[in-house]
Amino acid sequence: MRHRQNDSFFDQIEKKTNVKQEDLFKLVQSLNGADFQDEQTVRRVISDVGKLAGKTVSKKQEDELVKAIVNNNIPFDLASLSKWFQSK
Repeated sequence: MRHRQNDSFFDQIEKKTNVKQEDLFKLVQSLNGADFQDEQTVRRVISDVGKLAGKTVSKKQEDELVKAIVNNNIPFDLASLSKWFQSK
């Protein structure tokens, strides 16, 4: 039963984002142990996520994200994170 719930969850994500489960897992694996204080690592992750989502990230957006991530200025609770992205 648990396996079906997971499959259903990932099916919903794939339908909404067009991101395949395998690609999502590859991204998560690449983040394992990543140094988010390193600007180059953060830029690579932003690029990878943008490509995976099929979205273009402008240089300005990338710079703002890098600055926020490297300086630990990103909230990690969902309500604050949602507000943070809406203000960008």
